[in-house]
Amino acid sequence: MAMQILPDDRSVIAVLEPLALAAGRRIMEICDRGFAAEQKSDCSPVTEADRDAEAIILKGLRESFPGIPVVAEEEAAEGHAPDSVGSVFFLVDPLDGTREFVSGNGDFTVNIALVRDGTPVIGVVYAPARRELYSGCPGSASMIKTDADHGPLDRRAIVVRDGCAPLTVVASRSHNTPDTDAFIGRYEPALRVSVGSSLKFCLLACGEADLYPRLGRTMQWDTAAGDAVLRAAGGMTRTLDGKPFRYGVGTAEGDAPFANPHFVAEGRLPRD
Repeated sequence: MAMQILPDDRSVIAVLEPLALAAGRRIMEICDRGFAAEQKSDCSPVTEADRDAEAIILKGLRESFPGIPVVAEEEAAEGHAPDSVGSVFFLVDPLDGTREFVSGNGDFTVNIALVRDGTPVIGVVYAPARRELYSGCPGSASMIKTDADHGPLDRRAIVVRDGCAPLTVVASRSHNTPDTDAFIGRYEPALRVSVGSSLKFCLLACGEADLYPRLGRTMQWDTAAGDAVLRAAGGMTRTLDGKPFRYGVGTAEGDAPFANPHFVAEGRLPRD
């Protein structure tokens, strides 16, 4: 497969941000008129909103960046993930936090990320119910408020904060595990915040939290966009042995091709 030479990072962001907003707009249209949830083979829920949002994003990516592989959650669920992605590819979760969406909670997001040489270098995360768009590329991270039609309004720079006791730790609202509880226990006393979807990465990126441990199963499309925003804001995501978290086929040994190993995302934590 010939690899397309991408334009500069800001030009990529200029494509990804409108795609995330358009997908979020469609999600909220479906939310407002009502929908039914189905069950995928892995017992996770899927809705019309997941599928329509993914179609919008895939059309835009493939028109703007032909030849760059795209790994998208709903295509992958139907067996259409590419066998090889090379050194540059996109990861897409059109509706991260479908359980939150179905339950009427606003903690769901649209995630689009560009991975280069195993690192998520560009990412956008849109929370349409909150009207907040998070965007990151090397050296620049921002949060953009949106209007009622999901158009961009004010943009402000975001950066991680210096952690101090007690740390604020974010954890999954719907997928907590005993191992995660035990990990957080190492940092007691700590302030604990439960939130859904990739918003956990965004809370760190905005300097509103310090640590996000995930000792449970996730997929790369769940994490790449938020991870890119966090890294752009000065944070980092690492495996449990302290190595930088990487993306690509087979990073979680013995699991699905685009499954993640356990990880810890962090702002600037105090070091011993």
